[in-house]
Amino acid sequence: MDNFIAHILVVDDDYGIRSLVKKYLNENNFLVTTANSAEDAFDKINIVNFDLIILDIMMPGKSGLEFIKENKKKLETPIILLTAKGEAIDRITGLEIGADDYLPKPFEPKELLLRIKNIIEKTQINNQRRIFDFKNIKIDLNKQLILRDNEAFKINNTEKTILEKMINNPGKTFSREDIGVIINLDKERSIDVIITRLRKKIEIDPKNPKFLQTIRGAGYVLWIE
Repeated sequence: MDNFIAHILVVDDDYGIRSLVKKYLNENNFLVTTANSAEDAFDKINIVNFDLIILDIMMPGKSGLEFIKENKKKLETPIILLTAKGEAIDRITGLEIGADDYLPKPFEPKELLLRIKNIIEKTQINNQRRIFDFKNIKIDLNKQLILRDNEAFKINNTEKTILEKMINNPGKTFSREDIGVIINLDKERSIDVIITRLRKKIEIDPKNPKFLQTIRGAGYVLWIE
């Protein structure tokens, strides 16, 4: 897998399209798995964590739109729809319920490749901004986890919101008032409690923090560089 750009699932009941797309993407350094129906795709996404799904709308059994409705909420995987020319309404519906892009049939393989690369590049950038490694600590905002040495600590939505703001502003001091605005809370004591809770997850010695520090009379700052 290390030699491939990404692992893609191609879902289409047409064997010719599946074969063509797989061959072309393989030649362009993508690992490709195929599925001939929404049901087949469902079985495979429960086994493999794909980087992108190429999904036909019109298939026997469940349609591509039904597949999205049933799975998009639990999937973070981007989806490109393949649609026939007369399916404008379905394209719009697909985008509304969670598809990331669409491509009308018949299509040029090169155009599909460009759309794939564009989506994967954006996804990788977003993931990088939400996963941070420093010293012996990893903060994964997507999974709402802090990994420190061999321990894993779950963070709640409030802690995640504060960390996201601080991480994207390294070295900036946030007053209690600033943090209160960020999380919609005006009780200073409660903010202190949240910071203390975060320190227990980030710091080896929470009473002598190295990363999430107090700036006396000003507020809190996160040093991650």
